[in-house]
Amino acid sequence: MSAGTGIRHSEFNASREESVHFLQIWIVPDREGVTPRYQQQHIAEADKRGRLRLIIAPDGADGALSVYQDARVYAGCFNGAEQQRFALPAGRYAYLQVARGALTVNGERLAEGDGARLRTVRELEFGEGDNAEVLLFDLRAHELHDH
Repeated sequence: MSAGTGIRHSEFNASREESVHFLQIWIVPDREGVTPRYQQQHIAEADKRGRLRLIIAPDGADGALSVYQDARVYAGCFNGAEQQRFALPAGRYAYLQVARGALTVNGERLAEGDGARLRTVRELEFGEGDNAEVLLFDLRAHELHDH
């Protein structure tokens, strides 16, 4: 969703019996005054199994959702021996969020809810997953701010 010039919305769990688990993530846009928009897409677990799948990109490349920012977001699911290497281009940083499960990234064990900001790493190696689902944010250097 891009709020643009203004939007009202709310999130809620429509089920009275089942719990909901979701991440609300904000990416600050690179422009102001755009028309509000909403996009939604289901990406099957099979498309993320053992690999990082591009799900958000500035130009909507490869069927990804589009965003008003020089940012790319990848989703991946890793279990057992599944492995993936990801080369981060020069001048880029990464943020990693473990949505569920656990896995090892560059030798560090991360569990559900863990996040990692990676500023000096050029290559990431994902493996040793325990029903892990992760999001990887590939960001331009100036996008990261200490708060």
